[in-house]
Amino acid sequence: MTVGGGGAASPRALAVLVAGTRRVAFAAFAAFAAFAAFAAFAALVTPAMCITLAMRSRLAASAALAALAALAMALPTGGAFAASGAVGTPAPVPGPGAVRPSADYLSPELRAQQDDPSRHPGWLWVDAGEAEWTRAPAAGAPSCAQCHGNLDSMRGVVTRLPAVGPEGTLLNLEGRINRCRVARQGQPPLAYESEPLLALSAAIAQRSRGLPMAVPVDGAAAPLLAEGRALYETRQGQLNLACTQCHDEHAGRRLRGDRISGGLGTGYPAYRLEWNGMGSLHRRLRACSLGVRATILEPGAAQYLALELYLAHRARGLPVEAPGLRR
Repeated sequence: MTVGGGGAASPRALAVLVAGTRRVAFAAFAAFAAFAAFAAFAALVTPAMCITLAMRSRLAASAALAALAALAMALPTGGAFAASGAVGTPAPVPGPGAVRPSADYLSPELRAQQDDPSRHPGWLWVDAGEAEWTRAPAAGAPSCAQCHGNLDSMRGVVTRLPAVGPEGTLLNLEGRINRCRVARQGQPPLAYESEPLLALSAAIAQRSRGLPMAVPVDGAAAPLLAEGRALYETRQGQLNLACTQCHDEHAGRRLRGDRISGGLGTGYPAYRLEWNGMGSLHRRLRACSLGVRATILEPGAAQYLALELYLAHRARGLPVEAPGLRR
């Protein structure tokens, strides 16, 4: 194991040493026991001597475990280890309270692909959204372009969302699109994760790519921000985990071959390789709820909207990455 720096061993380093030592100790005990059984079979020693030999081997293994555990406490270590993968590899974990762009957690290959529209499959939804923007949803109904003009007029919109609308309802990008669709176009709202809504969301969000998040959290948004923060910090589900435990305390470390991000929504809607398609932030939140065995809410639920507001606030000053590319 590679260690560096000074000070006492971290709990993670100690746990790794103890776990490894336990395996060695039990392997030694098994070997001694097997030898004793063979000796008894061969009538080289009496059964009583076999029992004594086995007990002594177990005591020796326990003593070795205790000695190496004590030694681990005195070893110097850097203190930060990856949650999985190569033991002794320092994890690139930001300092307490630090929030980094989501792209920082991508592999170099995936990040390069996210930055290249010709290799980013999510651009298919951007292209489809640009077509939806100019298409009238029904005879006599105006298109988005007839009210808002060129799609480039949407530049900067998602940096300020979610936001509380005039009616007092917290609306994200999908909610704003559906409000216009109902109030201005006279059409029923588009379903979450439907292709037209994902396409419009991707095309609109792409116009703000690279701009810093600046969601308003004062006034009517303040209590909703507090609600979202409470949800982020509260343990939930059968696994009794809170969002902050993964995305703050262990951001940058590996889990099941993937790197844990800071939990921001700046890349959504995003194309996820595991989905083989585009998906909204609320689809990702539902997957997290499933992961901790918590209640899975419907997309657009008030709790998810409040959480989305808090995530947007955490990302203040960081660039919009949508449409993102994720594993």
